[in-house]
Amino acid sequence: MTGLLVTLALTASAAPAPATAPADHADVRGYIARTWDALTRSLESCEVFADPKVAGRSVLYLPQELPEPAIVQRLRQKCPKVEVLRLPKEISGAGQVDVRALKTQGLLYLEHPYVVPGGMFNEMYGWDSYFIIRGLLRDGRRELAQGMVRNFFFEIQHYGALLNANRTYYLSRSQPPFLSSMVMEIHQRLPEEEGRAWLTEAHPFLVRDHGLWVSEAHLAGDTGLSRYFDFNEGPVPELQVDQARYYRDVVSYFTRHPEEGQPFLREVDRDAVPSSTTAPVFLTQVCQRDPGTTICTTQGAVTLTEDFYRGDRAVRESGFDISFRFGPFSARTHHFAAVDLNSLLYKAETDLERISTLLGRDAEARAWRERATKRRALVDRYLWDAERGMYFDYDVEKRQRSTYEYATTFYPLWAGLASPEQARAVAAHLPRFEQAGGLAMSRQETSAQWDLPYGWAPLQLLAVEGLRRHGHHADADRLSRKFLDMVADNFHREGNLREKYDVVKRTTEVQVTAGYAHNVIGFGWTNGVFLELWHGLRREPSPPARPATPSRAPPPPAQ
Repeated sequence: MTGLLVTLALTASAAPAPATAPADHADVRGYIARTWDALTRSLESCEVFADPKVAGRSVLYLPQELPEPAIVQRLRQKCPKVEVLRLPKEISGAGQVDVRALKTQGLLYLEHPYVVPGGMFNEMYGWDSYFIIRGLLRDGRRELAQGMVRNFFFEIQHYGALLNANRTYYLSRSQPPFLSSMVMEIHQRLPEEEGRAWLTEAHPFLVRDHGLWVSEAHLAGDTGLSRYFDFNEGPVPELQVDQARYYRDVVSYFTRHPEEGQPFLREVDRDAVPSSTTAPVFLTQVCQRDPGTTICTTQGAVTLTEDFYRGDRAVRESGFDISFRFGPFSARTHHFAAVDLNSLLYKAETDLERISTLLGRDAEARAWRERATKRRALVDRYLWDAERGMYFDYDVEKRQRSTYEYATTFYPLWAGLASPEQARAVAAHLPRFEQAGGLAMSRQETSAQWDLPYGWAPLQLLAVEGLRRHGHHADADRLSRKFLDMVADNFHREGNLREKYDVVKRTTEVQVTAGYAHNVIGFGWTNGVFLELWHGLRREPSPPARPATPSRAPPPPAQ
C-alpha cells in the first residue's frame, strides 16, 4: 500500500506539457545575459569598494590570520586610495567582533569574483546569491556560480558565518540559510566523481552553517525551532546615510500610535544623555500653526529601546526588511519562530541527510533524518494552523501563532516540509495573495516594501516551485506568466529590471515609506528568477539530480 501511495504522489507531481508556449522574451533574456558581467565584482576593479550606504573612505579588511594574497598586493598599485587593514582578531563565530569598535567600516576580502544585486547593494549578499546562482547556472556561468558558493565557505571559515553580505557592518549576522540549496544546484550539474569531491568540500561548511541556526542565541524560546537574531546592538551602521530619516519615521509612527509604540519608546532627559551613546535621541514638540507662521515648543525627548534595535537588526537577518509582519517595522522579529527560517532549516537537514548518504556516511545520514523529522513535527505543532489552512509565525513571548497572513506560507511547499493535504490547503488560499502581476507579500498595506502591494522575485519562484512540487501546475503556470509579463512590460518601458514591483498596479513605481524608498536597478535576483520561471514554463529540465532519499512530500519537478 505504501508503494502505491508513493507512486500516486509521483504521478501527481509529473509536469504536463504547457498549454501554450511562453512568450519568447528574448530581449529581456539578452539584457540579463549582458547584466551578469556588469554586476560582477572582484578585486581586479576599484569599483568593488563603492558603498553608497555608508560614508567614508575605501577600505579592504583581511582576516587576521590570512597571509596577504597576491591580488591584494596588485590592488595596492591599481587602487592607491584603498586602505588595506586587518580585522582585530581571528574569528570563529558570528558576532565575535564589535563592528562599532572598528575605526571605519569596509569591504571584507573574498577569494573569487561574485555577482552583486545592483545599485546601492554593491556586495555579495547571502540569500540574494541563491537566486543569482540559479540564473547564472541557467546561462551557463557555472564557474562564476561555484566561485560564489566557495566565497561563502571562505566567510564561514574566516568570518565565522555566512554573512548578510561582505561588509564589516554585517559581521554580526547571517541571512536565510540557502547554502545547502546552492551546493545542491552546483552538484547536479557536475560529473559523478567531481560531484562527490564537491560534496566532500562543502560538507563541513554546511554543518557549521546549520550549527549557527541551532545555537542558543538563535533558538526561539523553548519551542525547539529557530529565530532570526543579530549579535550586535543599537542602530545598524548600514543605515548611516539614511539613518536619521528611517529611525525618525519609526519614532513618529510610534508617537502617533502609542498603544503600539509603548514597548519601544523610552523617555529620556535630553540634557543628561551621555555623549558616547550610539542611539539617536529624538525631540518631541508641540506646535501651533497659524496663517504664515508655526511656533513649536519642545516637550520632551525619547529614544528607541534596545529591544526595538534587537528586532530591527533581526529583521535584516531575515532579509524581509521592512514589513509589519512581526509588528510595526517588524520590531519584534527576534520574538518569533519564523515559517521561512524553519522551512529552510528543514531543507538543509534533508539536504545534509542526502549528502551524507552520497558520501557513505550512513550514521550521519540517520542523525540528519532524525533532526528533520523532529523539526517537521515542531513546525506542524507551532506553525501550522489546520483550521485556517496556512502556516503562521509563532510568537514565543505571547505563546501563540501570529494571524498575519504572509507569502512565506508557501515556503514549506518548496522545502518538502508540507504534506500533500497541507499543500492543497495552502494552494486553496492562493487568491488571498495573487494579484495582476503575481504574488503580493501580504494582505496588509503598510507602506513597507515587504507588504502589499509589493511582490518580490524570490517569493514568486519559491511559491511556483512549491506549487509544482505538489502538482498544482496550472496555478504555477499562471503565476509565472503574470510575473514574467509584468517584468517584461516594465522592461520595454524602462530598459531594465528592478528590485521589486507593485504587483497590484504592475509597475516599478513604488511609494515606500518604511524601508528603502529606492527601487534599485539591476537586479540580481530578479534576473535569476526571470530565467527560472521562463524555463519552467517551457518545461526545460536542469541536468538530473542524483537519486534522493525518500521524503514526506513528492520530489521537486524538473525545472
